[in-house]
Amino acid sequence: MHAFIAELFTLKFFILFSFIIATVIVHYRGRVRYKFFRQFADHSTFMAPINVPMYALSDVENKPYISTAHFPQLALLKENWQIIRDEAILLEREELIKGSDTYNDAGFNSFFRRGWKRFYLKWYGDFHPSAKKYCPQTVELLKNTPNIKAAMFAVLPAGSQLMQHRDPYAGSLRYHLGLITPNSEQCHIVVDGQSYAWKDGDDVIFDETYIHHAENKTDMDRLILFCDVERPVKTIIGRAWNNFFGWFVMASAASPNMGEDKTGNINKAFRYVYSIRLVGKKLKAYNERLYYVVKYALFAAILYGLFFRHLL
Repeated sequence: MHAFIAELFTLKFFILFSFIIATVIVHYRGRVRYKFFRQFADHSTFMAPINVPMYALSDVENKPYISTAHFPQLALLKENWQIIRDEAILLEREELIKGSDTYNDAGFNSFFRRGWKRFYLKWYGDFHPSAKKYCPQTVELLKNTPNIKAAMFAVLPAGSQLMQHRDPYAGSLRYHLGLITPNSEQCHIVVDGQSYAWKDGDDVIFDETYIHHAENKTDMDRLILFCDVERPVKTIIGRAWNNFFGWFVMASAASPNMGEDKTGNINKAFRYVYSIRLVGKKLKAYNERLYYVVKYALFAAILYGLFFRHLL
């Protein structure tokens, strides 16, 4: 029995050690870094053992901005940006590019809750029925760029901002194509401390797992085509793992535009998980210090239960 406990502890210690090493790699990967407690509780810590192999196997440079020359097939979108823009304009007129009005979009309610609006075209699977109905030309263009795993129209309204964060999964890279923008340096995204200002008809690719934030300090909304492009990775195993994770996990985060669109399992559960978060928000508003004491005590209890309780 003691030998079994010792072996179990050795395995748990190896897992914990792997998490720590992967987290350190993620933390020091960029110039912009979270403070200790923010990094400790951030999702990038829990995703680190999954993301670090993606960085190691990446077939493009590991840096904040990636050259679009690595993805020549995306030129089709840039060449037809005005067609895409015109369909997006019709959506805006119908007020179909909007925020999540229910808790069925984990990404929106976690990262983009301050004014950001979206209309999903596809999400790690087939195209949304609403996208096929309202954006047929854009859908056809996207069908001819199969390395795009997810796509949406995204609006950053005048005067709004996207708070500093990392996106969860390193198996993709982020593609932005400017459709209607202020064409101003005051409307920009900052990835690992490096700024890029959106322009009509211009595109950019960046690694969304670096810490980034965005703001629109102008009096004009910014509208872009926003895509997840599959990260090119080396080896058959690396590509198979990336495809499996996208199919098994990322597809579960699908969120609907309207009734006939699919809702993934993560977002089906999110409304219930978010109720716990609302309790946390109330506690933070009541006593911020107590909120953080409770938060980190819960993390410590989970770590103890997973890795250290067999020592006693």
